[in-house]
Amino acid sequence: MDRNTLLLFAGIGAVLLLASLVGFILKRRAGDTPNSVIDNLNARINAWWVMVLVIGTAFLFGNTGVIVLFYGVSFYALREFMTLTPTRRSDYPALVAAFYFALPVQYLLIGIDWYGMFSIFIPVYLFLLLPILASLGGDTTRFLERASKVQWGLMIAVYCISAVPALLTLDIPGYEGRNLLLIAWLVIVVQLSDVLQYVCGKLAGKHKIAPLLSPSKTVEGFVGGVALATLVGALLCWITPFSFWQAAALALLVNLLGFAGGLVMSAIKRDRGVKDWGHMIEGHGGMLDRLDSVCFAAPIFFHVVRYWWA
Repeated sequence: MDRNTLLLFAGIGAVLLLASLVGFILKRRAGDTPNSVIDNLNARINAWWVMVLVIGTAFLFGNTGVIVLFYGVSFYALREFMTLTPTRRSDYPALVAAFYFALPVQYLLIGIDWYGMFSIFIPVYLFLLLPILASLGGDTTRFLERASKVQWGLMIAVYCISAVPALLTLDIPGYEGRNLLLIAWLVIVVQLSDVLQYVCGKLAGKHKIAPLLSPSKTVEGFVGGVALATLVGALLCWITPFSFWQAAALALLVNLLGFAGGLVMSAIKRDRGVKDWGHMIEGHGGMLDRLDSVCFAAPIFFHVVRYWWA
C-alpha cells in the first residue's frame, strides 16, 4: 500500500472508532430498553469493521488479492440470487455453466486484462449460451421466465460486480499503480450514500419515495444522503485522478445509480416475497443487500472513467 492508501484506511478506522463509541454510548443510555434503531446501527458498525478488514487484507495482496476477493463476492451473490429463484431440472446445465464456467472465466479475463472479451463475454456469449443449455432438457414450462432469471442473476452478480476489480485494468496517465484507490473511492462513496440515506431518513424522513418497493426510503433521506455522499466523494478527490468538481459529478452519478439499483433489487425481493437476500452479514442481510447499489454503479463508472480518463 502507498501512503495515500494507508492514510485512507487510517481515516476510515478513525471514523469507525468514533461510530463505535457513539453506538456504545447510545446503547448505554438506552439501558435494558429495546431500541431497534440503535441495535441496527451497532450491527451495521460491527459489520463495517469486518468488511473494512477483509477489503484491507485484500489490498495487502495487491491486484490479485482484490480480484480473488470479488470473485468470492460474486460467487456468494450469485448463490443468493439463484437460491431465491425457482428452477427446474432442465435448468441445471445453465446453472452449472453460470457458476463453474462464466464466473471463473469472467474474472480470468479481467486478470489477464482482456477488455475486448470481458466486456462482452457475459452479455453476448453467455446470454446466448444459457438458454441453449436450458432448452436441451426439453422442458418448456415458463421457459422464457426461467431463462431470463438465470441471465439476470449472472448479469447482476457477476458482470456488474466484476466491474469493480476491472478498474485495476485501466491505464490512467499520471495515476499508474494507484487504481486500488479508485476502487476504494467507488465503494466508500456508494456505500456511504446508503448509510447517509438511512440516517437522514430516520432523522427527517416524511415523504416515502416508493412505499411498495422500499418503505424505508424517503425523499428527505434520498436528497440528504446523496448530497452528503457527493460532498464526501468530492472531498476525497485527492485519492483519485479527478479534480474536485469532476469527483463531485462522478459521485453524484454513482449515488443516483446506486439508489436506482436499490429500488430495482427491492422490487425483485418483493416479487420473491422476502425482506433480505440472505443473512450472511449481520445487520446488513445478504451479500446482495449490501451490493445492490454497487451493482448498478460500478459498470457505468468503469466505462465513464475508461472513456474520459484512460
